[in-house]
Amino acid sequence: MAIRYLLDEHLNPVYRSQLVRRNPELVVRIIGDLDAPPKGTIDPEILIWCEINGFILVTNNRKSMPRHLADHLGLGRHIPGIFTINTDRSIGQTVEELIIIAVTSFENEYQDRIEYLPIT
Repeated sequence: MAIRYLLDEHLNPVYRSQLVRRNPELVVRIIGDLDAPPKGTIDPEILIWCEINGFILVTNNRKSMPRHLADHLGLGRHIPGIFTINTDRSIGQTVEELIIIAVTSFENEYQDRIEYLPIT
């Protein structure tokens, strides 16, 4: 399955527009979209949605997400992965990295892991 991204509701929507503009085949949803969790959904429920729907979560939540992932995995669940962006980098730099990851990664490469961008 190709990498698909779910963007945290706190990220600038420009991330999606730039990702899709630069790679139209990339599937990108934002929390609050009709076919994504609604805004205000708690993190543990977002992780379950990502697991069921096969999306990697892209977030800026560096504080509580590691704990939520540990709890999620502790329940015997899995997740395609979590990418935590570096807010000191430009949107363009982050978009470029997410596209490189999407086109060069192998299946399940990031399963059950948090990766702090940049990783390239």
